Amino acid sequence: MTRSKRKVHVGIVFGGRSGEHQISLRSARCIVDAIDRESYSLSLIGIDRQGHWHVLEEPAFRRLTDAPLPVLDGANSGVMLVPAPTLGGIVDLETPTAVVTKVDVVFPVLHGPYGEDGTVQGLLELADIPYVGAGVLGSALGMDKDVQKRLLQSAGLPVVPFVTASARQWATAAQAVAAQAASLGLPLFVKPANLGSSVGITKVKVLDELPAAIEAALSYDNKIVVEKGVDAREIECAVLGNEVPEVSVPGEICPAADFYSYEAKYVDSRGATLLIPAPVTTAQTAAVQELALRVFQLLDCAGMARVDFFLERSTGHWYVNELNSIPGFTTISMYPKLWEASGIPYRDLIGRLIDLALDRHAQRSRLKKAYAPNSEPTA
Repeated sequence: MTRSKRKVHVGIVFGGRSGEHQISLRSARCIVDAIDRESYSLSLIGIDRQGHWHVLEEPAFRRLTDAPLPVLDGANSGVMLVPAPTLGGIVDLETPTAVVTKVDVVFPVLHGPYGEDGTVQGLLELADIPYVGAGVLGSALGMDKDVQKRLLQSAGLPVVPFVTASARQWATAAQAVAAQAASLGLPLFVKPANLGSSVGITKVKVLDELPAAIEAALSYDNKIVVEKGVDAREIECAVLGNEVPEVSVPGEICPAADFYSYEAKYVDSRGATLLIPAPVTTAQTAAVQELALRVFQLLDCAGMARVDFFLERSTGHWYVNELNSIPGFTTISMYPKLWEASGIPYRDLIGRLIDLALDRHAQRSRLKKAYAPNSEPTA
C-alpha cells in the first residue's frame, strides 16, 4: 500500500484499568523513545486506573514514565474517543464538539482487561480508526485463557490438562472445585482467566495451598484456570502479519525461581535469563513455528501476537500455553527481542505494525456496508 509523504499521526494508548497498568506505561515509553519521528507524529493518550482518558504532552509523559513502575492518575483534563466515524478523534469532555486531536491510526499498548480484551478494539471499530493488533474477536480470545484453551483443544492442538471454575462455583461448591483441580495432580498452577504478566498466579505444591491460591486468583477475575504443572522448558515465538503472517526465531525463558513471575519479569533484573534464539534443534524450531502460525490463525489474530509454549523435558512433547495479542513492548520484552534476532530492529518493527494496521483497515473499508436486494423478478 502506497503511503503519502505526510507524517502519519499515531495515537499511542496506554495505561488502563487492569493489574498490568504499570507495564503498559513502560511499554508505551519505549515506543515513544524509538518511533521514527520523521515518519510519525504522536498523540499520547493515557487511561488512568479509574478508566478516565487523558491526552498528555510529551514532557509530562516522560516525567511520569521515568519511574520504574509508573502509574497514571487523573491529574489532566479528561477526554474521550467518540464512537462515531464522522469525528475520528479525541474530544474534550467539557466541550464535546471540540476535537482535541485526530489520529490516522491507534497503537494500543494496553495489557489485560479493558484494553487487550476487545473492549477498546470495539470502540476503535465504531470510530472507524485503524489500530495495531487483533480485532475484537481475536483480542477477546487472546485474553480469556479458558475459552482460548478450549478452542485450541477442539482443534486438536496440544494443551496442558486444565480445569476452570467461576467465583460462584467456588462460593457454592468449593469442595467439588478443589477435588476437580486436585485430580490433575501436583504441582498445579492457578491463574486468573483474564489477566497476563503472571499477575495473580500461584504455583501449588501441596493441596493445602490450593484454597489460598484460588482466592488470590479470584481477587483479580471472576473465573480461574487451574493447570497441571509439567516439567518443561518455556519457549516463545513472535508472530507478525495479517493474512500471511511470519514467525520469529524461538526464544527460551529460564526463570531463576519456580516460574516466570511478575517480579522476575519486571522487578528483579536477575529473575530470568532469556536465550535468543532458543537452544533447540532445527526440527523443533520448525515444529514450534508451525504451531505458532496455527494458533495465531485459529484465534483470528492480526498484526502481532506472542505465542508461548511448553517443551516437556522428558518426552520432547510440545504444549501450547497461551497467546498474547498485545505482548509486552519494552526494549527488553520478548516480542521485540525475538524480532530483533530475526532481523527486524525495534524501530522498524513499530513501522511494520503501523503499516499492517493501515493495510487491514483499508481492506476492511472496501467491504460493502449496505445490501441492495435485486429488484429484478426471478424465473
